[in-house]
Amino acid sequence: MRALQLVSDRELILTDLPEPGAPEPGEVQVSIKALALNHIDVWGWRGMAFAKRKMPLVVGAEAVGEVIATGEGVTRFKPGSKVAMYGALTCGQCKMCRQGRDNLCEEVAGVMGFHVDGFARDKLNIKERLCVPIPEGISWVDAACAPVTFSTVEHMLFDNAKLEPGETVLVHAAGSGIGTVAIRMAKEIGCTVITTAGDDEKCAKALALGADHAINYRTDRFEHEVRKITKKKGVDVVFEHVGAETWNGSLLSMKPGGRLVTCGSTSGVSVNMNLMQLFQRQYRIIGSFGAPIRAIADGLKRMERGVLPVIDSEFPLADFGAGLERLETRRVFGKVVITF
Repeated sequence: MRALQLVSDRELILTDLPEPGAPEPGEVQVSIKALALNHIDVWGWRGMAFAKRKMPLVVGAEAVGEVIATGEGVTRFKPGSKVAMYGALTCGQCKMCRQGRDNLCEEVAGVMGFHVDGFARDKLNIKERLCVPIPEGISWVDAACAPVTFSTVEHMLFDNAKLEPGETVLVHAAGSGIGTVAIRMAKEIGCTVITTAGDDEKCAKALALGADHAINYRTDRFEHEVRKITKKKGVDVVFEHVGAETWNGSLLSMKPGGRLVTCGSTSGVSVNMNLMQLFQRQYRIIGSFGAPIRAIADGLKRMERGVLPVIDSEFPLADFGAGLERLETRRVFGKVVITF
């Protein structure tokens, strides 16, 4: 079968590997249909793996496919079932896993495509408990954005920030995969969305997507514009994933008691911040990493209701590297998807 392996930093090869054997008890065998790219793929490609890993490494952290065989004891799926797959190899037995807080697993064995072999191959065996059924009517390309992208936004906005209808939310990086999804999810429940982007074209696309206000952060101080838009009140929630460049401006954009939820630091990992501002204005800052498996199902339900991802571009498996390069340059608006 085909598999795409990272053999050294920024060097990918499409190779042939033996097909997986019959699935073990509790496993399903899946024929991969589509992958979606994320910054974690770019980090791994650059060599930014924060744990030991061995190369060659099969890449790909977010994928969907069709079940083609089942192991003994599998009851939720059968051949022909469409599934989205959870890419963190959680233990399923620790306290956090039992509570449905899989992304806090105490014995996680790594993230597929980053620490251990990932999804960029024709077939693989995976535990049934790590699979989520895809509702009928959702395309492979759209569904590919559920396991990481939709679940991450679902977890950030609703599990952590507790975003409510009618609130105002500042979404950074409107053109990013999670930024586009955050705009659509927030608008679905009737929120006012203010967003930022690095050029006027992306701002126009964000407005067309449903954002109420779009700020070009290269020409305007976004925190000043947010204060104007909200008549100096500030926003209820900041959807933060940029990092150092936007951090303090994000705090200045919040109303007293506002919530900032963050899942990324692409512009830098360290900041200086005003602690008096933090406690006097009673901000709540929430870190959010990954998502529980349940959030994948919740995201797919939103897709069923018509909240679909924005697809920037599609590439065949052999052009995975070109997709990574496009993502790295920040030219994207939406998701880059790899099709099989």
